[in-house]
Amino acid sequence: MGDWNLLGSILEEVHIHSTIVGKIWLTILFIFRMLVLGVAAEDVWDDEQSEFVCNTEQPGCKNVCYDQAFPISLIRYWVLQIIFVSSPSLVYMGHALYRLRTLDKERHKKKAYLKSELEGADPDQEDHKRIERELRKLDEQKKVRKAPLRGSLLRTYVFHILTRSVVEVGFITGQCALYGVRLSPLYKCERSPCPNSVDCFV
Repeated sequence: MGDWNLLGSILEEVHIHSTIVGKIWLTILFIFRMLVLGVAAEDVWDDEQSEFVCNTEQPGCKNVCYDQAFPISLIRYWVLQIIFVSSPSLVYMGHALYRLRTLDKERHKKKAYLKSELEGADPDQEDHKRIERELRKLDEQKKVRKAPLRGSLLRTYVFHILTRSVVEVGFITGQCALYGVRLSPLYKCERSPCPNSVDCFV
């Protein structure tokens, strides 16, 4: 299935920079979809067309009817859905990492400035104590690996949640439009090269 270490590290980064809602959504997306798709779907839908039987011997008729009944493989459709639903999270994660790096650079600049001020200040003065407090505060902030969710990062987060929701609804609507809500065991086909109306069974 691929390199699970890479997937694990990406999921860990997304998990760090997500809210509670994002963490629940991420869990549902990857546990229920990835595992079901990776483990069960291959076995269940491995060779869908072999189970599609038509009451004709006309060459090519079965393939044409199958293509009309199932325009895209469900497994491929679900993989495409996972890719499109996950993409906004990757954009948000990229923005969060960028903000984290920017904050880290600002922290380093401020720390260097405060250290230079500390060298010039008298140890008994109030300024010296204030600078030491600020330096301790900066050291504590360095331990935090999560960018604060405000400003442009908050807008990106809200946009990524809305985009994921719209894409999710779009794929569910698309699947209903392609396959309907129920799958009928009998499918009637009247396409060329079939000589007449052909009954196909799923």
